[in-house]
Amino acid sequence: MFPIIPANSVAEEAGNDEGIFGFGTPGPTAVTNLVSNAGVVATDTAGVGTAREYVAACEYGGDKGIFGFGGGAYTAITNLVSNAGVVATDTAGVGTARGYLAACSYGEDKGIFGFGHDDSDQSMTNLVSNAGVVATDTAGVGTAVRQLAACEYGGDKAIFGFGYASAGGYTARTNLVSNAGVVASDTAGVGTARDKPAACGYGEDKGIFGFGVNGNYVSITNLVSNAGVVATDTAGVGTARKYLAATQYGTDKGIFGFGNTPSQTAVTNLVSNAGVVATDTAGVGTARNGLAACSFN
Repeated sequence: MFPIIPANSVAEEAGNDEGIFGFGTPGPTAVTNLVSNAGVVATDTAGVGTAREYVAACEYGGDKGIFGFGGGAYTAITNLVSNAGVVATDTAGVGTARGYLAACSYGEDKGIFGFGHDDSDQSMTNLVSNAGVVATDTAGVGTAVRQLAACEYGGDKAIFGFGYASAGGYTARTNLVSNAGVVASDTAGVGTARDKPAACGYGEDKGIFGFGVNGNYVSITNLVSNAGVVATDTAGVGTARKYLAATQYGTDKGIFGFGNTPSQTAVTNLVSNAGVVATDTAGVGTARNGLAACSFN
């Protein structure tokens, strides 16, 4: 007999094959850049939807993505990304309008937006169904924080980490997210406290936080095990920068891209399926920061 492969395992693998960077500043802009399953970044695709900055993005439905929220003029609008990487026009916002938040997938086919800032730091979350529908606010758990990052781990769970809190400054605290989308209370920080990093999955069940600023621009990274344990700092590789984005590609690899050095850049750094960050790849597309990224089929 042939083994029965669950449908959701196929969807999860397909959903991590290609990636997309989108939105950001200066502008703001809605331009996007696709990432092939070999980690090659494409030139700009004309923006669709409201141009904005300090957005977040994650996967949903196994093979699609969603950009949402944004800073500057705070908003909660979202834009769905098809499994061909096509960005849709605006969907009316649900939940508290805010920017400087983070997002990631969980439960293999759903997503979560969390934390951020409007007129104050926030800790609320908004779940995304496997059909890309954003839910109203879920009361916050953990310290209210902005300018953080998030990624998947363990195949079906997620982690928010790092950032800046009005009560306490730079932080390395993390909050785990169960495969049902439930956010846990704070876990004590490991590694260099900083804000404005990026994060993505790699190796199919692990994650990586990288780059950011803590007074100085850094390129250090922190690996996340398949049990959600954050490791101490790994020496930085590539251009130190902040307000960049990261996504999975090629099923088991990742890519950090764009950011502020403090000048705008489009440089990228590939992440192997062992979590090793490569040196800079010359930038393609509009140099910018305050953008987001996610994977799709």
